[in-house]
Amino acid sequence: MGRLRRGLLAGVAAAMLAAVSGLAVEGRQEAGGVTIDADDIGGVVTSSAGPEAGVWVVAETTDLPTRFIRIVATDDEGRYVLPDLPDATYELFVRGYGLVDSPRVTASPGQTVDLEGVVAPDARAAAAVYPAAWWLSMLELPEGEHSQQELGSQVTGCMNCHQVGNRATREIPGDILDAADSHLAAWDRRVAMGPMGSSMAGAFGRLGDQRRMFADWTERIAAGEAPTQTPPRPTGIERNVVVTLWDWGTQTDGRTDSAASDVRDATVNADGLVYGVVQPSDILAVVDPVEHRAFTIDIPSSGPTIQGRTPESPYWGDDPVWARQSDPRSVAMDGDGRVWLTGRVRAPGEQPAFCTENAFGRHYPLAQGTRQVFMYDPETEAFSEIDTCFSADHNQIGEDERIYYGFNSGLGWIDMEIWDETGDAEAAQGWCPGVVDTNQDGVITPGWTEPGEAIDPTRDHRIQFGCYSPAVNPADASVWCSGNGRTQRQLVRLELGDNPPGSCVAELYEPPPSVTNPTAYGSGGLHLTTEGVAWQDWRGSGHFARFDRSQCADISGPQADGQGCPEGWTFYRMDKPIYQNAEAFPINADESYLTQVDHHDVLGLGPDVPLYGVVNTDSLEVFVPDTEQFVTLRVPYPMGFFSRSSNGRIDDPAAGWKGRGLWSSYSNYAAWHLEGGPGTNQKAVKFQIRPDPLAH
Repeated sequence: MGRLRRGLLAGVAAAMLAAVSGLAVEGRQEAGGVTIDADDIGGVVTSSAGPEAGVWVVAETTDLPTRFIRIVATDDEGRYVLPDLPDATYELFVRGYGLVDSPRVTASPGQTVDLEGVVAPDARAAAAVYPAAWWLSMLELPEGEHSQQELGSQVTGCMNCHQVGNRATREIPGDILDAADSHLAAWDRRVAMGPMGSSMAGAFGRLGDQRRMFADWTERIAAGEAPTQTPPRPTGIERNVVVTLWDWGTQTDGRTDSAASDVRDATVNADGLVYGVVQPSDILAVVDPVEHRAFTIDIPSSGPTIQGRTPESPYWGDDPVWARQSDPRSVAMDGDGRVWLTGRVRAPGEQPAFCTENAFGRHYPLAQGTRQVFMYDPETEAFSEIDTCFSADHNQIGEDERIYYGFNSGLGWIDMEIWDETGDAEAAQGWCPGVVDTNQDGVITPGWTEPGEAIDPTRDHRIQFGCYSPAVNPADASVWCSGNGRTQRQLVRLELGDNPPGSCVAELYEPPPSVTNPTAYGSGGLHLTTEGVAWQDWRGSGHFARFDRSQCADISGPQADGQGCPEGWTFYRMDKPIYQNAEAFPINADESYLTQVDHHDVLGLGPDVPLYGVVNTDSLEVFVPDTEQFVTLRVPYPMGFFSRSSNGRIDDPAAGWKGRGLWSSYSNYAAWHLEGGPGTNQKAVKFQIRPDPLAH
């Protein structure tokens, strides 16, 4: 399959922030040691404490077809440069930890603008711009029926959909509080409201009396208490980060996964449109980063309407803002620039007969599938529906032109070349369970023992595992799986072989309980380097794990208990805000989500550098293996950045840092929880790292 090139431009059209007053110039201007071009804004940030290092300068404009924001950090002397801004008038302000936001001023490209940082008068004022995790760290985990670790995992489960600790969650709306006789009664009501009210109320109720911890937390905040843990300002290379944001989608959106290029070839779709699937809105959100425009594409579906009626929302009343049919989720781009997304093309019970009758169905019948696959072709502006037997979700495309999808205890795939040739969903798809070749005869034979049954060395053994995050190993074409359960600790490798499903053999790996201190639990996202090293984030315990199968002393004997390669594991753990009274285990007030590997060095930190999104700190965390150091890519404005995935793209290989970037998106379920409240749109986000904080 070919690779689409939309043309390469020398430089990236993007825009950033800026500051106040100055003089327009035609060429270069230098002031305070800051050199700028005609499309830059630069200057110095000082406060009553002197030059402010490691604070952000934000430039925002609505002059372009969609809202545009660019953000940079100041250097050691408080200097900043917002490079390559589109022609527009910008509002500039300073945001930084230890400060309150400065008054906004207007400026245009070509101006030098010195800005005044405003020192926060007290801890409470300073904390207004802290990410959610620092506020959530004030939560005290009480003794009771559930252990502190279980309570921490319950709170982490809430972060699968939204931040906990942002203003929308740490403050109870006045009308709800006024109608209640206590904060606890207000919490009991608020969690039962809105599109996800039923599931939230169920999870909240299962905490029993210990749910009072939330009421105690918001009551203390309402009384004026502030976080005692404080976030660090950007240091070192973090001050070289340039963040660009574009509004896209609608005001009632949630969960926006995005794709800018082919994960295998970052030059695909150079300077092209970026696509996001918006689950509750049945749309593709689209942004053109060259023209700075955004639009939406409706995703057609004959599936039944879901969430047509929802509990009353404090924001939207009884309007069913999330009534939908296609219910789109994960998205990927292939080598021709086509967009592959998961969604509902039919009702779950309308499973095709071949799902239990063809070779794959007889090997492992699938009686129900809740989400299938769409393919959108930008050239024809048409959608194709591919009815899959397996329930499709997160995915990755392999060099074999298959797109792989994980489902509960199994792996499914679509052969894109067969689909293009035949348009036949049955012919193009396959799937297999995870079965360990326990009897070592080289094939998987039906009649295997089931999960929970004793392992029989004469029969193969099927394992139960999560495959929320599938990942293709570029080194040998095997596909790996990681689950996202609170207690899961598995890595599963599946080798499809020449004649799946019978040749599809699984291997199971788990770290021994003693491999880390504290113990790792609650696996999450997964991606592999070009050399086959697996990186896995652990959303429960906050670890980041490296697993190298090549280090295994013996992989010839299958280990259905997962304990066959303790030497393959290495664990790291980044310092994060933690619940202050967590005694037995330092529980993070945060959750990691999915892991990606920067195969193409779009960040300039080296090829195959892994990173993962985190929910509660408005950031992506990059781990540099050579130094064993974390680099934080933070989005300080608007607060609420929550990334589910990221995707590198190279627009111009000859343009250095300006010709490449890492794309992500705001992906929480409720856009109205973002800074700005109702009326705020989700954002497409681009990260770039320049050589120094003043590069332009």
